[in-house]
Amino acid sequence: MLAIIRHVTDAMLDFAPEHVRPAEKSLFRIYRDTRFSSDKRPYKDHIAAWWTHTGLDKTSGAGYYFHVSGKEVTIAAGAYMPEKDQLAAIRHWLVIITRRFRKLLSRPAVRKTFREFEGSPLSRTPQGFPVDSPADDLIRCRQWGLAAALPVEAAIDPGSRTRSSASSSSLRL
Repeated sequence: MLAIIRHVTDAMLDFAPEHVRPAEKSLFRIYRDTRFSSDKRPYKDHIAAWWTHTGLDKTSGAGYYFHVSGKEVTIAAGAYMPEKDQLAAIRHWLVIITRRFRKLLSRPAVRKTFREFEGSPLSRTPQGFPVDSPADDLIRCRQWGLAAALPVEAAIDPGSRTRSSASSSSLRL
């Protein structure tokens, strides 16, 4: 997995150099946190990596995600668990770029390839934001991003690298 992460990281130099980090810093542990789960299996059923922005903690901020399991290969980009100050900054940014963001998400290539993160949005507009904002549905979210689940065969298909790199360019704002 470290070799795969290094290969992906090398490819990221072209489109996300500020997310490049050593493979050992991107790799997630294989152990599950079973403290609060009824499922006490000690190991995850997938192996994953996360590339966050240089200078941020491993799981903070926006970044890129990749995982391989016996069932699928998942690639994703977005902000999954932003910290409080990051959450506020993202929400303020979304108010400013609402139209551009919606236009990006509505592109046919994006819709065909990716699904938006699922999550539980807030029931009300966060304090400090106008209730009637065109971005209201976006700023009530707690996470933002796109993901694609590929068949497990994509992990060994040499052509999948070409197809996935074509998709990454459609995500730029």
